[in-house]
Amino acid sequence: MDKVMLITGASRGIGAATARLAAAQGYALCLNYRQQRQAAETLVAEIVDAGGLAIAVQADVADELQVQRLFATLDQHFGRLDVLVNNAGMLEQQMRLEQMDGARLQRVFGANVFGSFFCAREAVKRMSTRHGGRGGVIINLSSVAARLGAPGEYIDYAAAKGAIDSLTLGLAKEVAAEGIRVNAVRPGVIDTEIHASGGEPARVARVSQSVPMGRGGRAEEVAQAILWLASEHASYTSGALLDVSGGR
Repeated sequence: MDKVMLITGASRGIGAATARLAAAQGYALCLNYRQQRQAAETLVAEIVDAGGLAIAVQADVADELQVQRLFATLDQHFGRLDVLVNNAGMLEQQMRLEQMDGARLQRVFGANVFGSFFCAREAVKRMSTRHGGRGGVIINLSSVAARLGAPGEYIDYAAAKGAIDSLTLGLAKEVAAEGIRVNAVRPGVIDTEIHASGGEPARVARVSQSVPMGRGGRAEEVAQAILWLASEHASYTSGALLDVSGGR
């Protein structure tokens, strides 16, 4: 068995694209999903049919106990973890701040912030040489929204991704001497299903005109950045916030 990668929110979009590319590069995969069981199992079957190794594990990363169960399942199946991709995240209907209620903020920060903290914590316990581990890599999915703010659409999501940037910078310094590299990828406007969650499935077409390269990105283009950060080619890269945004 080659290196083991855990990808949260792996049933679709950037997570699924990362899984396919990682499998092609020889990673054994633990693919987490929250609701999309059929999609996750179909992806596992696709990877296995191509000669890869993958399992699908259900867990809501916003729930601390479910995250602990996810990592216990990972331990049982693989006995190691080399790369964590904190990909799980969500956004809600486009609206202004004065329309947002507390329940929405709990959901958005739970999935995007708490989930990444819980998973990173469990990964450090397994990877850190301080705890007897062999080192490893943590890659967080942020967003260029963290620096653009997403006004009039979802400033809660943008703020949550700002927290991910801070987590990346702080944790990278905290565990650098323990064999762990921590980086973030910040996608721009990427053509995935997430825009439908915000109530505008065609958002990529609308926003593309504000992208210097004149188009939205593909999930596979973000996956390439993630796999580079996971690789030894990025062996001296930690604490980086890598924008994959067409120059936006």
